[in-house]
Amino acid sequence: MSEKNKKPQKLKARLPRGFVDREAADIRAANQMMETIREVYERYGFDPIETPLFEYTDALGKFLPDSDRPNEGVFSLQDDDEQWMSLRYDLTAPMARHVAENFQEIQLPYRTYRAGYVFRNEKPGPGRFRQFMQFDADTVGAPGVQADAEMCMMMADTLEALGIKRGDYVIRVNNRKVLDGVMEAIGLGGEENAGRRLGVLRAIDKLDKFGPEGVKLLLGEGRKDESGDFTKGAGLNEDQIAKLTRYISITATGTTHGVPVKDAGRDVSDMQTYRIGEVDFYTDNLATVEGLLAVAGDNATALQGIEELRTIAALTDAAGYGSLRIKIDPSVVRGLEYYTGPVYEAELTFDVTNEKGEKVVFGSVGGGGRYDGLVSRFMGQPVPATGFSIGVSRLMTALKNLGKLGQDEVIGPVIVTVMDGDVESMGRYQRFTQQLRAEGIRAEMYQGNWKKFGNQLKYADRRGAPIAIIQGGDERVQGVVQIKDLIEGKRLSGEITDNAEWREARVAQVVVPEAELVAKVKEILEHQAEDRSGPQPKDYKSEQPIYEGND
Repeated sequence: MSEKNKKPQKLKARLPRGFVDREAADIRAANQMMETIREVYERYGFDPIETPLFEYTDALGKFLPDSDRPNEGVFSLQDDDEQWMSLRYDLTAPMARHVAENFQEIQLPYRTYRAGYVFRNEKPGPGRFRQFMQFDADTVGAPGVQADAEMCMMMADTLEALGIKRGDYVIRVNNRKVLDGVMEAIGLGGEENAGRRLGVLRAIDKLDKFGPEGVKLLLGEGRKDESGDFTKGAGLNEDQIAKLTRYISITATGTTHGVPVKDAGRDVSDMQTYRIGEVDFYTDNLATVEGLLAVAGDNATALQGIEELRTIAALTDAAGYGSLRIKIDPSVVRGLEYYTGPVYEAELTFDVTNEKGEKVVFGSVGGGGRYDGLVSRFMGQPVPATGFSIGVSRLMTALKNLGKLGQDEVIGPVIVTVMDGDVESMGRYQRFTQQLRAEGIRAEMYQGNWKKFGNQLKYADRRGAPIAIIQGGDERVQGVVQIKDLIEGKRLSGEITDNAEWREARVAQVVVPEAELVAKVKEILEHQAEDRSGPQPKDYKSEQPIYEGND
């Protein structure tokens, strides 16, 4: 075949690897969830801001990207002035840039929230995408850990507002200064060890995913995953690994840090409880803080971190948030290097079934902490800050698991059918549609091939339309419209087996004057809403004949 007669090659439609299309149900569920989160954040006095998807690469933080590889971890491009720009990796670094750039106009403490997509140039996998949504809240300019304590309380309130009951979640809290002090003690202090410290943080942050043995491998030479890919470790020696392992093994669920319930002398209903042998214990956050002193030694950094944890424990306890909701837990580290003090993580504690059919704890849906150095990079002066980020997609999955999201039926639009295609008739149909919309009723005029009326009703059925509006030539002359209750019609059609009986029944249709169209549609929609919440009697009576075909 000659080049001239060659058929042009059809373009293949391909979704980019690591990305996902979102359908209407997921978008509506996300909007529903985020509106609840907004309500809680606004109640705490936070205000919204929005930053662009792109930032100059150097503004994203010293931990990303590698100076020689601008696309390592982020998606980057060069502007026409040869400056590197990158799609934002998270929402915190852009917010820090915004604060620094507008510092003279901003009222401190600056309390803000924002939601949006972030992008990571990482290997995609099951449930792990390169584009995903986060919902953040931050307080800038508040040096005291009372801001961190309040952030944890706000997260607890948010999860409960979303329908997650107490006992099914916990906000776990630690302080990076404690771990920093331990790392100083094993010879990992100083700027020269910044890379190795980051490796340690990322390794310990995988404790829930890989367990103690997997973390040991990541603290050492590295770990190979099931696909054969090798993750380079922090390169620590055996003595350093042993000391860090002892630190992360300190948890708040042991007799050293627990108090027997029988000795409580107080209401422990808001405390995390557990059983060892025949004895029930409850976790006391202040007792857990005291237990950390055993590993801190005389390291000043670690002791400062422990004192800050003591303050957080006292504040949350005084506000009525016991360890069932907010729990001091030394195994929380968060993987990013910019955290400088308290760190916290929201974990859902109920079981779900994974892809292998195994029962597993759902796990983390968000986290954050204090990052006093992030805004300061732009300012040359100390600017304290703390914040929290929710993983929107993961939290949505959890809420769907609990039946708390996406359960509401979305009602389709009222369909105004088209019986005649001339301009005058089409204008009339469009007027009906706009009258419905003006009253807040979801409606659309049929836009397909109007000459096949049966296809219009099939379309209405596929759209989940509750009502169809019909006006042919006869009705137009009389100044009336037919209103067909599609929900009731579908129900009654199941009770009729004979076609002649169907025509005689003339089910679920009513004829009204054009002026009464909106009022009658509202009435039918109200009856349908009542039926969805419980059986109610319905009676749409009309002496007018139903429409039985195109005229």
